[in-house]
Amino acid sequence: MSTETAILGGGCFWCLEAVFQRIPGVVKVVSGYAGGDTPNPTYRAVCDGNSGHAEVIQIHFDPDLLGYDELLSVFWQCHDPTTLNRQGNDIGTQYRSTIMPLNDKQYAIAEASIAHWSKTFKSPIVTSLEPLDVFYPAEIHHQDYYNQHKNVPYCAFVIEPKLEKLKSNKILPQRVATVLYPSNR
Repeated sequence: MSTETAILGGGCFWCLEAVFQRIPGVVKVVSGYAGGDTPNPTYRAVCDGNSGHAEVIQIHFDPDLLGYDELLSVFWQCHDPTTLNRQGNDIGTQYRSTIMPLNDKQYAIAEASIAHWSKTFKSPIVTSLEPLDVFYPAEIHHQDYYNQHKNVPYCAFVIEPKLEKLKSNKILPQRVATVLYPSNR
């Protein structure tokens, strides 16, 4: 199986990681940092807001089962791309909404996706398209966070509603929803 990679940021990486881990065609999700100028950043440095990095996820996916455009469809619906440097109570440039295309094809798809989804939001999309210089995986205790800490209040009150929305099929592309929840179609 060949895989492709996508880099997305939309607030806390724990939230995005939990959502994308549940999408058919996603092989692996890694939480990390990108977009800044501090080499080998730590969670503390990124949270302080001085590293320039965003909390992002690196998604490895099977392009035969899931297209980049379909990943972006879920992305637009599992966070608020109209709030600058903020998702809920998470505030700062490290929580910016960003797409980091890895090649010209992904860049073109991302531009088209922004144009398409801009029509569905009441406020303008502020998601940045940023080049990826380096992706730094986050510390091990940030990986697979939701699955290991479901009872932590942040997981229960912030991540769980996003997963409920996912389960309701409201944010899944048709082809993916049919695979994930065939009885709901």
